[in-house]
Amino acid sequence: MVRRIRRAIKARHIEGDEMQATFYLSNLTGRAKTWALGLKLHEPNVFELFKTLKYRLIETFEPPKAEFRERSALLTLKQSKRDVHAYAEYLRYLASSVTESPVDEHTLINVFIYDLVDGPVKTCMFREDFHTLE
Repeated sequence: MVRRIRRAIKARHIEGDEMQATFYLSNLTGRAKTWALGLKLHEPNVFELFKTLKYRLIETFEPPKAEFRERSALLTLKQSKRDVHAYAEYLRYLASSVTESPVDEHTLINVFIYDLVDGPVKTCMFREDFHTLE
């Protein structure tokens, strides 16, 4: 939803943090809309900046320990039925979502190679000396 609203903001050429925050608020639905309007009722200038609105939404509605879950998913990732490209992209996505203490590149390479499905790709990867996932 965030991407959709950001695209709409760019398409409509809405500039200025206050205007972007107002547009974003007008597109919220469900619990998030009820929460935001309740806050705005008690404190009218609470969302003057778009960054403030975005931060407060994440702080309120993001599940607790989301980074812990992402790190756990990263370290236990298996290729399963994904093709190699999709597997590498998903590994990069999980690695990018761990921001507090990022996983080093060597660990990412080990997770990637170790959990590849046995076959010619895995055999070829074991013969190479990788320093990055690129």
